[in-house]
Amino acid sequence: MEHLLDIIQSQNITATSSVFKLMLSMLLGGIVGFERKSKGQNAGIRTFALISMGATMAMILSVYVMQEYHGGDPGRMAAQVLSGIGFLGAGAIIQMKGSVRGLTTAAGIWIVATIGLAVGIGLYFISLFATGMIILVLVQFERFEHKINVGGQTRIIRIKVNTILEDFSQYKELLANNHIHLINIYVDYDYVNDTTYLNLAVLAKEQTDFVGLFKKLSDLSPTLSITLSNQVNI
Repeated sequence: MEHLLDIIQSQNITATSSVFKLMLSMLLGGIVGFERKSKGQNAGIRTFALISMGATMAMILSVYVMQEYHGGDPGRMAAQVLSGIGFLGAGAIIQMKGSVRGLTTAAGIWIVATIGLAVGIGLYFISLFATGMIILVLVQFERFEHKINVGGQTRIIRIKVNTILEDFSQYKELLANNHIHLINIYVDYDYVNDTTYLNLAVLAKEQTDFVGLFKKLSDLSPTLSITLSNQVNI
């Protein structure tokens, strides 16, 4: 057992130490991937495990070349891995009509690659500690954000009212009572058809019950339609 530990802890690249490193990086990457998958992200256990193992394998090869051929710089291989991993991170980011999603997953992909590199070079404790810190940030910090009620996304609530509406105080009060911050109101009057087009720029939480909110908004005035948009430009 002691002989096995000596082989694993040794900086020399052997078949045994390489297998251990790959298995450890697969486990650590999979842990982070499980958290991301549980939040509905496309990049999950398999993706993160493969990224971590790939970075570890790259570092193993780099150290092996230096060990066997007495040349090379493992740092150069690490730099190339981190540069290349940016493409995977970009692929995890989705942009739709002014709303950007996947930044946290992209950051997770990048840091999991660094964990894989750390495992490959033999920094096992640092790798384990970093993985624990990642889970802390992804899970506990999210709960803390929800608890203190910070953050949100810009939305446009478009309301078509079958009357010329000039007093918007009831809309402002309703939004405030539902913990939605009203940024601005844009109005378009159609006097020919006696219609008002309201565009309410709001800052709302992802978990906001917009269906229930729309029902309350529709009761304020003779409403023809209500739509929700991510587009900031009116």
